[in-house]
Amino acid sequence: MSEEVTYADLKFEDSSKTEHIQEFHKCGIKEPPAPSHIWRRRALALILLCLLLLIGLGVLGGIFYITSKTDMGELNKLQEFKEELQRNVSLQLKHNMDSFEKVRNLSITLQETATKLCHELHRKNPEHKCKPCPKEWMWHDDSCYLRVESYETWQKSDAICSNHNASLLRIKNKSVLEFIKSKRLYGYWLGLSPRKGNPNTKQSDTAIISSDWYTRNTNGLNDKLNCGYLHYSNVYYTSCTETQRIICEKLANSVKIESVLTTEVPGGRT
Repeated sequence: MSEEVTYADLKFEDSSKTEHIQEFHKCGIKEPPAPSHIWRRRALALILLCLLLLIGLGVLGGIFYITSKTDMGELNKLQEFKEELQRNVSLQLKHNMDSFEKVRNLSITLQETATKLCHELHRKNPEHKCKPCPKEWMWHDDSCYLRVESYETWQKSDAICSNHNASLLRIKNKSVLEFIKSKRLYGYWLGLSPRKGNPNTKQSDTAIISSDWYTRNTNGLNDKLNCGYLHYSNVYYTSCTETQRIICEKLANSVKIESVLTTEVPGGRT
């Protein structure tokens, strides 16, 4: 009987301890932490994300490398094409320049030949249509000459020549001198600059090397200035207000090749 009581007491004590432990837990005393599966999952996800990023960077790097290599190859091809194009353009320009030079030389030769032929035709027929001077003008070398038989002062004569887009005769080379001598001109104003005093008579041969050929305007001329005129082979000076005949000169036009290749026949037919 006594043993049973003792057992009962012990049993009771155990129950009290159990209740006391439960009450102790209820009072806020922490239990030992249980293993957490959430942080493991998060760490694993982070590791996977890092791996994916590394793989992505590797793929992007590979793509960039391949693209850069391809672009460099294309750039090199374009550079080679550009250099080749520049070489071809340079060669073409050189070829064009050579062709232009040949054409220019041929044109000059053709023009010179046409001019010489026109001179021959003009010698036989002074009014041949290939003559590069206006009607009634004389042609010599590359100039045209017009004789005006009216008597005028030097200033008026210079103005008349200007109206024809010409100037008073200036003898500047031996070819022109021989041409003028052949015309046996006398009493014609020359394009010498008006000057004070009365210079000595000059041979026309020495006049061609003179630096006195007219270059200034004629405003304000008076009877105190003297002007030169041609009398056969000599150059004389007299008052610029005196009157003499007029001979004008101007540059001839180029000989037209087509006018040399065709000749006029009676009736106006070619």
